Amino acid sequence: MIRLENISKQNGHQILFIEASATLLKGEKIGLVGPNGAGKTTLFRMVTGQELPDEGQVGVDRGVTIGYFSQDVGEMFGRSAVAEVMDGAGPVSAVAAELAELEAAMADPARLDEMDEIIERYGEVQGRFEELDGYALDGRAREVLAGLSFTEEMMDGDVGALSGGWKMRVALARILLMRPDAMLLDEPSNHLDLESLIWLEEFLKGYEGALLMTSHDREFMNRIVTKIVEIDGGGLTTYSGDYEFYEQQRAQNEKQQQAQFERQQAMLAKEIKFIERFKARASHAAQVQSRVKKLDKIERVEPPKRRQTILFEFPPAPRSGEDVVTLKDVNKGYGKRIIYEGLDFQIRRRERWCVMGINGAGKSTLLKLVTGSTEPDAGAVTLGGSVKLGYFAQHAMELLEGDRTVFQSLEDSFPQAGQGALRALAGCFGFSGDDVEKRCRVLSGGEKARLVMAKMLYDPPNFLVLDEPTNHLDMATKEMLVTALSQYDGAMLFVSHDRHFLAALSNRVLELTPEGIHQYGGGYTEYVARTGKEAPGLHE
Repeated sequence: MIRLENISKQNGHQILFIEASATLLKGEKIGLVGPNGAGKTTLFRMVTGQELPDEGQVGVDRGVTIGYFSQDVGEMFGRSAVAEVMDGAGPVSAVAAELAELEAAMADPARLDEMDEIIERYGEVQGRFEELDGYALDGRAREVLAGLSFTEEMMDGDVGALSGGWKMRVALARILLMRPDAMLLDEPSNHLDLESLIWLEEFLKGYEGALLMTSHDREFMNRIVTKIVEIDGGGLTTYSGDYEFYEQQRAQNEKQQQAQFERQQAMLAKEIKFIERFKARASHAAQVQSRVKKLDKIERVEPPKRRQTILFEFPPAPRSGEDVVTLKDVNKGYGKRIIYEGLDFQIRRRERWCVMGINGAGKSTLLKLVTGSTEPDAGAVTLGGSVKLGYFAQHAMELLEGDRTVFQSLEDSFPQAGQGALRALAGCFGFSGDDVEKRCRVLSGGEKARLVMAKMLYDPPNFLVLDEPTNHLDMATKEMLVTALSQYDGAMLFVSHDRHFLAALSNRVLELTPEGIHQYGGGYTEYVARTGKEAPGLHE
């Protein structure tokens, strides 16, 4: 279906691909992996024809339709979310728009004298809409949007009023409704809550076309893909199997390559020692010459490229009292909407609570109440003795000063720390070399999240409150964070849609449902085993 044949591509001074090849066949579901900046988005753009390779060619079979979802969502306003999604399905959307105009015209008293023509035209347009299966399409568009957690009100409201994250979902829904022969999805799991993520997982498992996708969510990737294409050092390597298999295979290959490299190095050392020892002796001249020639012909084994693994170790947090935070008889609402009524909840030292609940259940509100960012309407929120709180909120990334560099930003937070300590901290969070000189305004979402996290964890609080901490993080940084937080001995309260993060770090679950609030001893894995579902909003 889609073939990349000996492609080479350079962006400025950076070489992305050197004579790289890969194929995407009908029905295959492939995960595209590689470090940040390796060229994943460039590869997508070459397949869709938005960019051309410098050498080699990209072949797409005749008649193959491609749907491409990228993080770069264009302008959207003036139409409903449903109309925007249906627009991806081709001409039917224009017919639907005219139908809506004619319906408005029929209800307009000022146009009574044109009514005969309007009704006649309405009949024609309605016939065309039925021919194109428009009514079924409207239903399908709503089904996809509901799967991505849209309410009816949001579906019919102006798409321009939605936040960036929700517009991303509209753009994703367009591609899903289109059901092209091949889907290219660049980070579709970003900006989704757990329920939407699991719905998308099921949708993609049932999709019969070819799929090529990137994702920083290992669980999501594991459950969908059956092949991995890795971009590394300019080449494309294909592995059969899911992400977990790829990781094992890659580690095994590295081990074998390292062993081969070491064997060859030992052999070379032995030969060189012989040459050095006997090169001055005439009696051994022939032997020395033949060994020199032999060494010249040997193809050298390269040592395996070591992936830079980031490790961060927590300095021990100061010990808090046993009771970390207590909520007593708390009420909270916004306008007529009641979020909490008579809420009693307590977090004790070393407890790690993950908060589960559908969109709008009040997860972020609970975090804001606990951190004092919002006040309860009634009741009390009390922090315990010696509690030092650290809060990672989504808006924290907007508070970074744009003109300060990464390093200056760390210096501002820790004026007493030495340069060496701050450079080591920056390195742990993926800012090595010149990256520390980047100004905050040019940082990507992931880089901003890492910087905020570095500032929060350097002088560690003994109570961490985290609202979707992994949203913008790549797999390596996520892994580092999970490893570091599993050593952390303070209390935690967090919201996350990353199942790996939830399972690795929680030892308590607070579930918010319309029927009431449930508390579970044991972490996310036990919660799934006991409830039989991965998230509260899912139907059994």
